[in-house]
Amino acid sequence: MPRGAVVVHDLTMVWVVWQGLHWLRFSIMPNPPVLPLFSTEVMLVLVAQGLVFWQVGLYRGLWRFASVPDLWNIFKACLLGLFAIVLTLVLYKHIDAVSRMVLVLYPLVLMGLLGAPRLLYRAWKDRSNERSSPTSVRILILGAGHAGEALVRDLRRLGTYQPVGFIDDAARLRGTKVQGVPVLGQVQDVAEIARETAAGLLVIAMPSANANALQRVVIACERTELPFRMVPRLSDLLEGRSLPGELKEVAIEDLLGRKPVLPDWKAIREWLGARSVLVTGAGGSIGSELCRQCARHGARRITLVEIDELALTTTEAALRRDFPDLEFIQVLGDCGDPAVIAYALDAAEPEAVFHAAAYKQVPLLETQLREAVRNNVLSTETVARACRERGVGTFVLISTDKAVDPVNVLGATKRLAEMVCQSLADPRSTGFVTVRFGNVLDSAGSVVPLFREQIRKGGPVTVTDPEVTRYFMTIPEACQLILQAAAIGSHEAIYTLDMGEPVPIRLLAEQMIRLAGKHPGRDVAVVYTGLRPGEKLHETLFHADERYRPTAHPKILQAEQRQVSAQAIEPALAALREASARYDREALASLLRATVPDFQPVDTDEVRRQNIATVVAFPARSARKI
Repeated sequence: MPRGAVVVHDLTMVWVVWQGLHWLRFSIMPNPPVLPLFSTEVMLVLVAQGLVFWQVGLYRGLWRFASVPDLWNIFKACLLGLFAIVLTLVLYKHIDAVSRMVLVLYPLVLMGLLGAPRLLYRAWKDRSNERSSPTSVRILILGAGHAGEALVRDLRRLGTYQPVGFIDDAARLRGTKVQGVPVLGQVQDVAEIARETAAGLLVIAMPSANANALQRVVIACERTELPFRMVPRLSDLLEGRSLPGELKEVAIEDLLGRKPVLPDWKAIREWLGARSVLVTGAGGSIGSELCRQCARHGARRITLVEIDELALTTTEAALRRDFPDLEFIQVLGDCGDPAVIAYALDAAEPEAVFHAAAYKQVPLLETQLREAVRNNVLSTETVARACRERGVGTFVLISTDKAVDPVNVLGATKRLAEMVCQSLADPRSTGFVTVRFGNVLDSAGSVVPLFREQIRKGGPVTVTDPEVTRYFMTIPEACQLILQAAAIGSHEAIYTLDMGEPVPIRLLAEQMIRLAGKHPGRDVAVVYTGLRPGEKLHETLFHADERYRPTAHPKILQAEQRQVSAQAIEPALAALREASARYDREALASLLRATVPDFQPVDTDEVRRQNIATVVAFPARSARKI
């Protein structure tokens, strides 16, 4: 509705209320006076109330979206208008002719006459949208709470969707209506209710539900064989992973079975604010997200060091688009090259360096020992030593849970990288912080994108072993952990995350197949391929000799570091460099075992003997937990 028409309407209502209340007041008198349509008193009332309407902001809202906050605003405007009117009439000596009853009833009656047309207009527009789309999709909403109620209002404004009912387990809601939409039953009855209502889409409106509850709801939705979506969580909206009003597909991270770790953003911003940071491996899954997190939470300059030119270009372009006011420096090159890292540090003058560059594919690195040592160990030493020489405030090494009791080349090289950082630590110089975490969902080369691609192609989905388990976290969560650990402030520390319970990979594969709208075994086969070289059934988060103590963050633990001799590390690194230059894999293997005493390689020949593919057709199951 045009703003001028709204102003005319509101002032007309003021005139109607003022004159109408006076007419009622005088109508009970024996000889009521004749009220003029306009008088000096009425003009003063209109001017005073109109100015209050304007100051309160009554005309910044739209009738189309009138809601409870608008009614509260109207109430304030009416009440403040009464005081303005009384003050104005006193100043102009017209207060004596005004009835006290009129002053008492005025704000209440005026609020009703201003609020009712707005709500009726909105209801009419919502109803018009519903009638204008006879082919609209019929939607069944699971969850009759605040999110469900807001969803109904949004869907009605769109006009292309028709909410036909709510599903909710709360007994007190049975038989009631929310925004005029009936609550039809419980989650366990969703398949039957969906058939009765001819629903074409299910929407899960439970953004605060824990993973176990969400798993149960998803399984119920899968039984209907209808498409389903979910209202995004508030954290997804705040972090930019979802847009307001957007319905998203249920992602595997929603079903992890563990609440995401909530960081202390105040501590992170205080530590990171106005700093220059440098990220190695900035084009990778972790490196690029670290850059985004740093940009979002206060860094003034971010330097990206990356060997892959396409990854560097893509990441830097995305950052410049999303954060145009920040300074970004690109450095294309190998961070293991002393000249590259020296140039990057001189150009960036960073106060913090995040070393995310690493090779991480377990089976591949079993046969590529030289590159694993060169990139994961020697490059770490190059970057860490350069940071210490230039007095960088904090150096953060991105490590892995596989460095605990390592059985493969990845774990051994990452453990040695931790030992290198520990040997370089100097209380008078750079602080060295190591952060360990488990597998990262959707990172490049990880199991989730592999499963997703296999499912897209119709299968089979390959799982190494029916009993294998892994710890998982999301990419943003991993990067928040890194920043949180760096912000805690210890000069030298190894941090690890309390990641809850490990996830069986077999059940992860099953759930991903179901989320794709297919059935394990019937639509997509599952193949067991046997453990690959360097893999073990279960990962370990904590080493027996590293006594762990809590930190300022309830989900981050600090390990008591084991003794490392700098005098032993120095010659070992020199020998590794020499063997790497000769591409002497036998010497590298011998040196790695000698330098990392707890490295116990698995019997890869035995693993290969067990590497027999098995096709498993799962029967459809009603409930599976991840």
